[in-house]
Amino acid sequence: MEIPGMEMGIFPYKGQIVTGVIIKGEGYNPSPDGVGIYLDGGDNLQTILDKVEKNGGKILVSKTAHADGNGFFALFLDTEGNKLGLNSPN
Repeated sequence: MEIPGMEMGIFPYKGQIVTGVIIKGEGYNPSPDGVGIYLDGGDNLQTILDKVEKNGGKILVSKTAHADGNGFFALFLDTEGNKLGLNSPN
């Protein structure tokens, strides 16, 4: 969606509940040092990780078990340089 001065990408949602938005515009600078955003990696986040480097991203932390044994996480840089995380139960 284009709005004067910025572009917005709205994550898929049902009804009127928006689950997330990503914004591109002046003053919004991609950075690995910004806020940590973790996304739902589905049943097994490895499925997503397998696509990261093939599409120009970089894996920072490969699939790793949470210390409490409650699922897995990973970190990666997207093609714009944003650091993102994934969580999954398997």
